Amino acid sequence: MTATDEFPARISIVTLGVSDLDRSAGFYERLGWRRSAKSSPEIVWFRTADSVLGLFPYEELAADAGVPATGEPSFRGVTLAVNLESPERVDAALKVAVEAGATVVKPPAATSWGGYSGYFEDPDGHLWELAHNPFFPFTETGQLDLA
Repeated sequence: MTATDEFPARISIVTLGVSDLDRSAGFYERLGWRRSAKSSPEIVWFRTADSVLGLFPYEELAADAGVPATGEPSFRGVTLAVNLESPERVDAALKVAVEAGATVVKPPAATSWGGYSGYFEDPDGHLWELAHNPFFPFTETGQLDLA
């Protein structure tokens, strides 16, 4: 058995600690994301192209992990990203995010690596990048094809 047999290279769930579960769930629903029927009053799930996004109260998430809830830093050292098929799709997605309540952190612009990218914050300050990378094609199911 190899390490990848024991520890497969995949990210199944990203769970964000949030200060107001209903507010945050509403934000992602206004993006057009569908709340999973597996959601409950304690945690909200959204299915994405190849993983799941979970929303869970910040302090409860810290307790679940066995770490102190020491406050929310302004930059967590992590960004989440949605790659899109064109710069126009990036602009359109950012418009939807802003209308849903996002705050633009960095307006989309051409990048030094040949793409197009910008950032927004969700209601809890989680950073999301919207990007068009012409070097990362998509599969028919909307996943990145980085084979």
